[in-house]
Amino acid sequence: MDRRARGLALVGLGVLVIVGTLAVGAVTAPDRSVTDGDGRQTLVGSQGGGTGWHDYGSVYLVDSDATAWREDSADSYFDVTMLPNGSVMAGFMHSGYEEGCGPYETPCTKTGFRIVDPDADGGPRVVSEHAFPVRSEGNSEVHDVERLSSGEYLMTDMDAERLVAVRGGEVTWEWRASELYTAPEDPTRRDWLHINDVDVINESHYLVSVRNANQLVVVERGAGAVEVINADRGGSDDSCLVRGEQLVPDAEGDVRCGDPDVLNHQHNPQWLGDGAVLVADSDNDRVVELHRTESGEWEPAWTLERAGGIQLDWPRDADRLANGNTLVTDTLNTRIFEIDRNGTVVWSTKTPRIPYEAERLPEGERVGGQRYS
Repeated sequence: MDRRARGLALVGLGVLVIVGTLAVGAVTAPDRSVTDGDGRQTLVGSQGGGTGWHDYGSVYLVDSDATAWREDSADSYFDVTMLPNGSVMAGFMHSGYEEGCGPYETPCTKTGFRIVDPDADGGPRVVSEHAFPVRSEGNSEVHDVERLSSGEYLMTDMDAERLVAVRGGEVTWEWRASELYTAPEDPTRRDWLHINDVDVINESHYLVSVRNANQLVVVERGAGAVEVINADRGGSDDSCLVRGEQLVPDAEGDVRCGDPDVLNHQHNPQWLGDGAVLVADSDNDRVVELHRTESGEWEPAWTLERAGGIQLDWPRDADRLANGNTLVTDTLNTRIFEIDRNGTVVWSTKTPRIPYEAERLPEGERVGGQRYS
């Protein structure tokens, strides 16, 4: 069953299917207590696990193998980052808003990012929120937010399929994917590109994950797209349409999409340095490290398909850590684990619901890292 069919099944059967999925993950997952006892701290953004995967979301901290704190006031949380002052920034989606719904009827759904103070009196609480209304609670969320050195916040707006920077609630810059991809008349009415991640390479260049096109795009601020990883090689192979007809053909009937054997509906790439990127290759059920060849093509140089004797199942995050190991969020196996470069699991923990992304503290997701060959 492909991911789209699985998603439709989840919507149709709701919580019953989710519970079954999590039960299978719990049965097949390896020993969750694997640890070398050095007090690892891992910040987790959990999408949740209710109907359509949009209930019971939370942000929490795992200290070794125990939950130190949790904030769970949103339907779903996604990418999480600990800021220098100890607060946590997280992309989120929540329904039930009675005000500020714009063109949509109340109660409406909003998405954006929140700042959580884990040390607040009475326990972790949301101290600020930047949010805007969206047409649908599915495939419209802000999955990632980055704080720029300028003081701006850079978000992936999946509803309008754009990158957008804000400061003080005002838009300061944006890049619309329609500059590169053929757009539908109204992107908010379909799951068109599903832009799900942006990382800051440097002050002017951002790495963007365009999930439905199987591509990563390097966007230069002020110049637009300057490089496409897993670029369309031309011809009539429109294999990106395996999930349905989200992409829009150009005048010749072709869509811009990459080779699914290289990337297939990926999440959360990490820029390891010029010519290398680490990616959670979700629909291929693996983690892959891509290297740029002398010809300019990007090819797999290292892959991880199993860990602890278990096949990965729709991983959605992989971070190369400062110690050279790799931290993986294995979504449908409901586990987060750390492996060394030989593939040995050195730490693992079970997640109570569907995790989206994890970051090892205090380093977070780094720009640059050791390459595997």
